[in-house]
Amino acid sequence: MEKKIVILGINAYHADASAAIFVNGIMIAAIEEERFTRVKHWSGFPLKAIEFCLKEANVSIEQVSYIAIGRDPKAKFFKKILFLAAHPFVSFSAIKERFSNRKKVSSIDFVLASHFGVSQHLFNGKIKNIEHHLSHISSAFFASPFDESACLSVDGSGDFTTTMTAIGKGNDIKVLDSVDFPHSLGLFYTAFTQLLGFPHYGDEYKVMGMAPYGNPKYVDKIFEVIEHTKDGLFKINQSYFRSATSGIINYGDDNIPVVASMYNEKMIELFGQPRQKDEALTQYHKDMAASVQRMTELTIFHLLNHLHKKTGSENVCIAGGVAQNSVANGKITRNTPFKNVYIPSAGHDAGISMGAALYVQHQQENLNRHHIKSAYTGSKFSNAEIENWLTSKGIQYELLADEKLYDIVTDCLINGGVVGWMQGRAEFGPRALGGRSIIADPRRNDAKEILNAKIKRRESFRPFAPSILKEYVGEYFELDEPVPFMEKVFPIRLEKRALIPAVTHVDGTGRLQSVEKEISPRYYALIEAFRKKTGIPILLNTSFNENEPIVNSPEEAWNCYSRTQMDMLVLENVLISRNLK
Repeated sequence: MEKKIVILGINAYHADASAAIFVNGIMIAAIEEERFTRVKHWSGFPLKAIEFCLKEANVSIEQVSYIAIGRDPKAKFFKKILFLAAHPFVSFSAIKERFSNRKKVSSIDFVLASHFGVSQHLFNGKIKNIEHHLSHISSAFFASPFDESACLSVDGSGDFTTTMTAIGKGNDIKVLDSVDFPHSLGLFYTAFTQLLGFPHYGDEYKVMGMAPYGNPKYVDKIFEVIEHTKDGLFKINQSYFRSATSGIINYGDDNIPVVASMYNEKMIELFGQPRQKDEALTQYHKDMAASVQRMTELTIFHLLNHLHKKTGSENVCIAGGVAQNSVANGKITRNTPFKNVYIPSAGHDAGISMGAALYVQHQQENLNRHHIKSAYTGSKFSNAEIENWLTSKGIQYELLADEKLYDIVTDCLINGGVVGWMQGRAEFGPRALGGRSIIADPRRNDAKEILNAKIKRRESFRPFAPSILKEYVGEYFELDEPVPFMEKVFPIRLEKRALIPAVTHVDGTGRLQSVEKEISPRYYALIEAFRKKTGIPILLNTSFNENEPIVNSPEEAWNCYSRTQMDMLVLENVLISRNLK
């Protein structure tokens, strides 16, 4: 009987806690813990996600061959010691937080043993700690279609590293270079995000969304803050930032990551007072956002151009929190020699559970690689399960065959309706890709206002995304590259912009998702039904949530539908409409 190799990957005690599971080299499931806790960026131990993964793989914790943790407390240990020695006034609270978190990471075997009621000895030799950025790079390279590729990981900080470059070949990854904390492109972006009045963990995407409304007129000024070095890396001018010795991210008892203010008085002197919570956004704020975004892009291109010189590869795999900057991602093939770019669906910290598992899979077992084309690795519910729940709550619904369902839903969209769409498995990562989406007609000039008024209740400058049938990408966008995970922004062709105003950003771009029939058959069929009626192979797509994590279950989808003004809710083949009596 063939040996079953089961690898469980975990991101624990870190923002966006998650779990992923592989059986004999195939990814069976991956999901963020926030989908169960209903708390954004939840950072505790992902027990619900682990239970879900084990159930999906139909294995017990005893059958797991390896447990891969996307964190290595021993990484750069001596550099950490030298940093502390060079900064003797490091705050006690920062040291306490660091050691408390390290202790948690090293006691994962105890937590698992206690929860599953097994002996702690069961995990002897099974737990593998994989450095944070190596996990990020593995989540991209080992999931990519490339046999060889340059690799880049960029984020705030993890295991005392903020940036890592590498070359991947076959089942091996060779690290080429790294940037140490506190020199961080992620923390640079966070500091300006806070200065612009967005203080919460994960708010950086708001600056990216606001940037097209401004002009990057302060780039030269920002070069005071960050320096591109001759070795192809970068440094930040620490005199503009709050002391790195007093703690960056804290995780309270509620497991919500809280980022300390990163800027200091010197930065305020150079760039002005921080925008207050209820202060209106001025043109200066928009120009600053554009300048910060432009500097971030220039730094990424600087890193990549140097990396290309080192590797000579036409391919590049990118991960890390900064890899969620879809505007920069969409410009890579036009600003560097790289021709092919792969970014996983969970490029952010949730993806290190998948990456750590993949690293162990290829280093410990040398299993064959598999290109991961789908982000649909989360929860799924059958029509029977959905009907049983709705019936128990006395909710009226219709059960429809696919063709009838697509016909009714597309008519609703064409008539200005907004539809909550829950199909198949939930997506792994921050983007809704037709599994847990809110959809609308991209042709409507008022769609953005309708969505923000009825459902999303968010800043007016934030764009909505086009889901487009893969075959039509080149017809509507200036670049014709696969974008399966909505990870890149491309310019929309000038003659097409007036046709799809709801998904055309102010600068004429769109953060697209290229939809493939083989990967997303029902979502593809819905868009195709819309195309046959309108001539437009695109739907407006935004995540199915309202200031909360993306909905996971039929109950959460119903609750979101109930407290908003969506016109229809579709749960697999079940249709709920406000017109139903």
